[in-house]
Amino acid sequence: MTLGVVLFQLGGPDSLEAIEPFLYNLFCDPDIIDFPFARIARQPLAKLISTRRAKHVAHHYAEIGGKSPILEHTRRQAAALETELRRDLDARVVVAMRYWHPFTAEAIAEIERLRAEQVVLLPLYPQYSKTTTGSSLNEWRRKWKGGEVQVIQEFYEDEAYLASVVEKVNETMAGFADPCDVDVVFSAHSVPVSVIDQGDPYQRQIERTTELVWDRGGWPGRRHLCYQSKVGASKWLAPSMHETVKRLAAEGRKHVLVVPISFVSDHVETLHEIDIEHREQARGLGIEDFRMVPGLNDSPAFIRALGGLVRARVAVPAGGSGSGSI
Repeated sequence: MTLGVVLFQLGGPDSLEAIEPFLYNLFCDPDIIDFPFARIARQPLAKLISTRRAKHVAHHYAEIGGKSPILEHTRRQAAALETELRRDLDARVVVAMRYWHPFTAEAIAEIERLRAEQVVLLPLYPQYSKTTTGSSLNEWRRKWKGGEVQVIQEFYEDEAYLASVVEKVNETMAGFADPCDVDVVFSAHSVPVSVIDQGDPYQRQIERTTELVWDRGGWPGRRHLCYQSKVGASKWLAPSMHETVKRLAAEGRKHVLVVPISFVSDHVETLHEIDIEHREQARGLGIEDFRMVPGLNDSPAFIRALGGLVRARVAVPAGGSGSGSI
């Protein structure tokens, strides 16, 4: 039996010229921009936002190599996961990006060429939100004309995933002279409070992930949780990373370790926003040692975790926590 696995991810511009169309696709998404009469206003609004935003973030991408590295990371994850699964399954793994190539339709065409008899969808978002996993699955439903597929909707409580995060934190924590003096800041991508008020489980799952990682890590320092990447003037989840860094500096803290807890791959939000912008902020406020835990990317422990998630869906094709079918 041929198994097709689809890895979903946000995507990112593969050149400076691709920034504006990438952002246009993002802000055209009804799971991102939704309000009364949005069907009429969404496209011109997306054009306005993407034009302005592209000018603002172009130098961010320029400083990390002129493009987003997320596709390369996701392709390496796909290749490693395929190797892991092919130890006992006839599996192929493909990539579906939400807002830039390869789009969901391209992934579907590849799955159809493979004539996969079973398909497992694996969004690379540990915590579920309608703005990420929900959007990717909605796009799949719009494009897919085949039969039922199995879905891994979230994996923030998966033991192997948690172990892979702890492993990464330990690697970076080892660079501090005294772990007792380290403030560990878990940072997640923010979402509008209105999304949470509508019942989205994202905030609760982020908080739970942080608790589980902290409990398993057993580190002696202090724990904090903040949110980053706010866009626009509406109310988003808080506190922001900017506020958190400012508070820690005011408290005289000198050693800070940032754990990007909602991301599994390094991209502009980690490589620039955290590791350049907030590093400069911390240094300017007197924080002497500011470090970031690298993304899981294609670490062997994380790939084994993904393999376990897929094998569980193949073995148990219906039901189960954080899983389902569409």
